[in-house]
Amino acid sequence: MENRVLAGYEPALVLQYFEEICAIPHGSGNTKAISDFLVAFAKKHDLDYRQDGLNNVIIFQEGTCGMEDHAPVILQGHMDMVCEKDQDCSIDMLTQGLDVTHDGEYVFANGTTLGGDDGIAVAFALALLADKSIAHPPLEVVITVDEETGMEGATGIDLSELKGRTLINIDSEEEGVFTVSCAGGVKSTIHLPVQRRAVYGPCVRLTVEGLQGGHSGVEIHKNRANATKVMGELLSRIQKLMPLCITKLSGGTQDNAIPRSCSVTLVAMGSHIERINEITGQLQQEIRQQYDEPEARIYGDDVDAFGGNALSTQLSAKVIALLCSVPNGIQSWSKDIPGLVQTSLNLGVTSMEKDKLSLTFAVRSSVNQEKTDLLNQLKELARLQDCSYSDTGNYPAWEYVQDSALRDTMVRIYGEMFGKEPQVVAIHAGLECGILSDKLPGLECVSIGPQMYDIHTSRERLDIASTERTWQFLLKTLRNL
Repeated sequence: MENRVLAGYEPALVLQYFEEICAIPHGSGNTKAISDFLVAFAKKHDLDYRQDGLNNVIIFQEGTCGMEDHAPVILQGHMDMVCEKDQDCSIDMLTQGLDVTHDGEYVFANGTTLGGDDGIAVAFALALLADKSIAHPPLEVVITVDEETGMEGATGIDLSELKGRTLINIDSEEEGVFTVSCAGGVKSTIHLPVQRRAVYGPCVRLTVEGLQGGHSGVEIHKNRANATKVMGELLSRIQKLMPLCITKLSGGTQDNAIPRSCSVTLVAMGSHIERINEITGQLQQEIRQQYDEPEARIYGDDVDAFGGNALSTQLSAKVIALLCSVPNGIQSWSKDIPGLVQTSLNLGVTSMEKDKLSLTFAVRSSVNQEKTDLLNQLKELARLQDCSYSDTGNYPAWEYVQDSALRDTMVRIYGEMFGKEPQVVAIHAGLECGILSDKLPGLECVSIGPQMYDIHTSRERLDIASTERTWQFLLKTLRNL
């Protein structure tokens, strides 16, 4: 790869492959090109591989000299990324690579998510497979698709050829934190049928923007506002003063990302924008005070139109009631692990098409019964509001294992290398370890990764020095397995 942006930084081979990955569009649901890239890599290095119809890839490599007879180790991550970008960014993330750069300390992408979650796992794996000087046991590298949209790749992959029962997942974002358990989850959607008709009156566009957003699992507890729920409250307040007929409604882009913005276009009967902006200004002040949202912006604009193809006032009121009544955020905390969110949901994507309104949630819980109860609550709410309900990508929790030789070995090595104990934690986010553990009975898993910040947002960045330390830790771990 010519004119490498990250040339001169360590780990050199890891960052080289990471740049190559970033040059290939690889958002969830758009993984054929990156999957074929992995196959081409395997062929180039004469490695046995499997590519399935979902675009999952497994690559096998024998152990190095003296370690041929060791038990195989599974290295695992996912090839897809969350595609979020700034409103003024011109990159088409479906067809174009990322504009990767750095400031000497962090790697980031101008205007978009970086995809360190989980391109760094793929880069680690390729660097290991390519460098013949690295000592390691037999490797079974499992790179899945569409982890970010429901773990469909892990759910559908065939692991029957794998012999390893020790798995290192490289899909964590905090250096020195070993994840050993995670929540299960499901993607749920409520659909409200809508009808439109010609409505005449002054048109107004309402906007909620400037919120922090973030990962709906690991950042759900950080007192960040959900833009769509804020919009529901705004519409409810305005509706008390004047009839509203909604023409357009859009909020969020990913079910597992806390929405940063939401917009509504409507016909407001007898509206004066100054009157509406008295309400938006008051709500903006409240959101900035109530949440960690110092940059929150809420405002209305006149639209150069008089009327439109809109919902009736009654149906608009029903939409507003639905936005206000659906649950969102933390539902319960763990009684066993202080500070751990046990059950939550995130209203991630709201869209209104010609004939339906859709609300899509990421539901998570480390207690299967609580997850079921929350899904039943959504189903009942849908029934009461004359909506339909569906869900996909239901995956199990990854339960904590009391005795783990893998965990004990990694904790010992980390202490030897860095002079301190790692944190051993459970997280309120989905990792594929739970699904893979179901497929491979007796599997021991630990999830690690270098330090990253603000994943799933355009502010995402990867710590270069942390990447080098994590790489060296991984190499030493493999030498001791």
